[in-house]
Order: sequence, then structure tokens, then C-alpha cells
Amino acid sequence: MSISEAKNPLSLQIKVDDFVPATTEEKESLIIMRESVSFWKDGIRRFKKNKIAMAALSIVLFILFLCFIVPAFYPYKYADQVKGSERLAPMQYSKTEMQRIAAGEHIFPHILGTDANGRDYAIRVMVGGRVSMAVGIVASILILIIGSIYGAVAGYFGGIIDLIMMRVVDIIYTVPDVLIIILLAATLKFPLETLAKVSGFGWIQKLGPNMVSMFIVFALLYWVGMARIVRSQIMILKQNEYVTAARALGAKKRRIIGKHLITNCIGTLIVTTTLQIPSSIFTESFLSFLGLGVQAPMPSLGSLASAALNGFQTFPEKLFAPAALIFIIILSFNLLGDGLRDAFDPKLKS
Repeated sequence: MSISEAKNPLSLQIKVDDFVPATTEEKESLIIMRESVSFWKDGIRRFKKNKIAMAALSIVLFILFLCFIVPAFYPYKYADQVKGSERLAPMQYSKTEMQRIAAGEHIFPHILGTDANGRDYAIRVMVGGRVSMAVGIVASILILIIGSIYGAVAGYFGGIIDLIMMRVVDIIYTVPDVLIIILLAATLKFPLETLAKVSGFGWIQKLGPNMVSMFIVFALLYWVGMARIVRSQIMILKQNEYVTAARALGAKKRRIIGKHLITNCIGTLIVTTTLQIPSSIFTESFLSFLGLGVQAPMPSLGSLASAALNGFQTFPEKLFAPAALIFIIILSFNLLGDGLRDAFDPKLKS
């Protein structure tokens, strides 16, 4: 081979030196392997890298501790009325309590003062946050169960079944939820009171007919958004090969829906449920603000904010405390939901 041919880049002559076997060191330098991780492990790893979502999760856990754990050993109860301690400012004592302190007795301070009935306001805000958080979580679970099953059935069967089920969803969208809650509360008041007396279910009397009606409305009306999301996911997933293989093997439709379809959209369900919690909390707070929530003396953040409006100019902190807690809860859950969506949505993995 001439020198001109060796240097010609357009030459078709094969160079023998290019096919010399690679050494062991060269093979090892070219091996680039990525650690094999599962869907959940990869999602959790991506979630931990999101500082805003981790901060939101820390705030949510702190609020859960504050609302569910602290009231168990807090020295005051939400329904206890201290005579002579009406409308105390934060960290202020009544005359009776000052006398007891002067006598050498230790009195725990009223961190946020007291309300018009002499009840410690800090414990009422914590219990009100517990009620709102519990309503949001329970309502979201109900919405998850009903909406996922309904949407999965509609998306899997399709055709006339899907058409009828989705028209039912459209009809439910037009139903006014506040009106239904008012009608149910008026209708169920006497039956629930009778049931509480006969069966001894004290929680029915504590919650009241308004709150029971609210849960019924959540179960009847608020699942339609979840159903539409699940339906769209199922209609995409049912075209995959593993669903066709399951049908060929004779798997029942219930097993295909439960094990193969709903399981594969669990990430979407978790994100949607997390984002549903602040919406349910806001709805409960709004209805409690209007007087359609829990029954007194059980507090709620919405009812506390409504009661604080009467003395807002004199005691503005009575309104700021529940309003700030509602704001922090809703903001934290929204940021947490956004972080979960960024971590578990396959379309965002790049």
C-alpha cells in the first residue's frame, strides 16, 4: 500500500490494525453500567433530590405531630372552660391563675390566649387542624377508592358502557354540593341523633349531622375527577402487550383490572390523591366557616376563623392563627403533590 493510499480518507482499503482484539484494560474502561433500580426506588431517589418537596413533607409531618400527638399530653382540653379567663391575650393569665401562681402553683400559659368562653385557643387550633386534616385524608381515601374503581371499569370495557358511565359523571358535575350538604344535614339530623342514642356511637354526636353529610357528599360527588383521570390512564394501558397476554391466558377481567391496570397507574393515583387532600381540607374549612361543619364544641379551622370575625379588631390573632394553619397545610400538600408528580411521572424522567 502506498503512502498516498494510506492517507486517503476515501480509500476502501481495510486496515488490519483496526481489528486487533482489545486488551482487558481497554474493555474495562469502555464498560459503563447503570445501577438497576425499581420504579419505587427510582421515584424516591428523585423525590429526595427535590428540596422544596422534602421541606413540604417535613412541614406536613410536623403539623401531623402538632395536631394528633401534642393534644394528648397538652395540659388543656379543647372543651374545658376556665372561669374568669375569657378573651385572654397570648401568654396572658387570668386573675385566678395569677393568684394560684402567687401561691406557688405552676400554671401552663395560654400560648394563643383564650376565646370568648374561656377555652384555651392553642389546643382548639390544634384540634381544629386535626379535624381538617382527618377530613381531608378520609375524604381523599374515599375519592381514591370510588373514583379508581369507577374509572377503571369505564376505561377497560369502553364502548357503550364507557359512554353511559361518563354521562353519569357529567351529570354529577352539575350537582351543587353545598345544597346537597344542607339537605342531607336537615334530613339526617333526627335519624343520626336516634342512632347515636340507641347504638351508643358518641362520635356521631361529636361530629354532628353536618359533618356526616359532608362525608356522604364526598363519597357521592367528589370522585368524578379521579374517575376521569383513571379512565384516561386505563384506556392507554389496556393496549399494552401484557394485558393481551393476560387475556390470552384466560385471566378474568376483574384480575386484569385490579392486578395489571390499576397497579400500573399507582403512581398517578398517589399523586392525584395527595393533591386531593388540600382541596378536601379547603372545602371542609369553607363549609365550617359557613356553619355547615362540625358541631360545637368540636372546633374546626373554618369554624374558628368564623368565630374570630366578631372580635377581629380587638383580637386579630384569633383569626390569624387558624387562617395561617389552613394556608400552611394547603400550600405544603400542594408542594408535596407537585414533588411526587415530578418524581413518579415517567414522562418527566429525562
